[in-house]
Amino acid sequence: MVTDHASRPTTGRGLGLPASITPALLTQLTAQVSAAPNAARVTTNAPYTGVPLADFPVSTPEDVEAAFGRARIAQKSWAATPIAERKRIMLRYHDLVLARQDEVLDLMQAENGKTRRDAYLEVVDIGIVARYYARNAGKYLSPKRRRGAIPLLTHTTELRHPKGVVTVISPWNYPLSMAASDTIAALMAGNAVVQKPDTQTALTALWSMKLMYEAGLPADVWQMVIGRGSSIGGALMDNANYMMFTGSTATGRHIASDAGKRLIGASLELGGKNAMIVLDDADVDKAAEGAVNACFPSAGQLCVSIERLYVAESIRDTFVAAFVARTKKLKVGAAYDYSIDVGSLTTPSQLTTVTTHIADAVSKGATIIAGGKARPDLGPLFHEPTILADVTPEMTLYDHETFGPVVSIYSYRDVDEAVALANASAYGLNASVWSGNGARGRAVAARIHAGTVNVNEAFAAAWGSIDAPMGGMGDSGLGRRHGADGILKYTEAQTVAHQRIQGFYPPARISPETWATLLTGALKVMKRVGVR
Repeated sequence: MVTDHASRPTTGRGLGLPASITPALLTQLTAQVSAAPNAARVTTNAPYTGVPLADFPVSTPEDVEAAFGRARIAQKSWAATPIAERKRIMLRYHDLVLARQDEVLDLMQAENGKTRRDAYLEVVDIGIVARYYARNAGKYLSPKRRRGAIPLLTHTTELRHPKGVVTVISPWNYPLSMAASDTIAALMAGNAVVQKPDTQTALTALWSMKLMYEAGLPADVWQMVIGRGSSIGGALMDNANYMMFTGSTATGRHIASDAGKRLIGASLELGGKNAMIVLDDADVDKAAEGAVNACFPSAGQLCVSIERLYVAESIRDTFVAAFVARTKKLKVGAAYDYSIDVGSLTTPSQLTTVTTHIADAVSKGATIIAGGKARPDLGPLFHEPTILADVTPEMTLYDHETFGPVVSIYSYRDVDEAVALANASAYGLNASVWSGNGARGRAVAARIHAGTVNVNEAFAAAWGSIDAPMGGMGDSGLGRRHGADGILKYTEAQTVAHQRIQGFYPPARISPETWATLLTGALKVMKRVGVR
């Protein structure tokens, strides 16, 4: 089921599931869903072939309520579990994921349609995140001495308490990374989690939860529900102490509004229309290869992938030729090994969006310089990696996220124009800058309105820098994952201040006027001697 755009493709519609995905495994995973025994069922289809894949029980609002009830009970003892024991559980989970990665690679490919190479990066991601929070949660959550109101007389401590039960709503495009990474931080902070993964890729999320329990997580601390947001979204919001959502900007606005009405916190990673700038001093071959890796992973269904490419006029023709040549050599197809470069789209609606955006652009004057076609000969949801030129503002994909293997290429005259073009978007999730001079590249990166900017890399450098925050600006969201922000957002900060001997009010033997004079003098001295 492979094509390199130049060879004759072979159909893969008869591609079967790998041997690891057995009926017994599917039953075991779907049985973990929090739903009534007689629940309605929903069936998902495999993107590679379109054939039925898994059958899930559908949770009702009452099922969600019950899951939260169990989670609240479990969370109390989990919050009291020493950090050292949480660390041991998380590191065992880390080891299980790496040891049994072939199981989840098969699941991700079967229900998402991505290549094994792209699926493997999710395994790497979760290994890094699990290790990081296992070994750093104690540092972030331990009591911190803070400077008191009156030096030596005020003993002030900052404490961190878990929020309680966190709702995690995770998408289909990165089913392991998005299902597990946010949950890992919430669990290490002492919270319980009730999660609604996208139904299309729920097997991967359920597999991750299963391994966490095998690692020693106590019962009911992590639970999963399945259903449409229109049915169970209200119950997920109404019972949450905190909301973590990854998905569309439109849905994120509704969640932010509802969270605001309840006065609970929310972290939202939303859409993007990410830009890559190729400066005139960039190594063209490296930048062209970087552009391929920036635009087409997971068939472009990646919130931090590049959909806008700005190239210096002086190197545009050379760069475009190199980029197009590499793109046309990509192997498109399906295989449960590492032989494929670009896999399938995941849902029919996503294929419709891709083909509609391209057709609209072409009808209004855009030029296809690579790809441009759906590939039903390979399977129901395949589409060629596509590069467009001559894209103008009246075209839908000019400023709307496509979320597919499509990129538009533009030229610019100077760096100021490049920065202005990159920033001419309501979104601000990720960006990439390519330069032969690292200092110059970093200086340009600092001017980009985006939560993460990579220099001479597409997205993995910033995403994989787990010690630093990751999230969006503008319409790309609120809050951050990773680093200190990624775990502290799941906590309530509490200040405990113990005042000793004397406070701000005067003792009985000193008049208020005299006390005010003395205190004013003390404040002046503290400034003079450098007290902070």
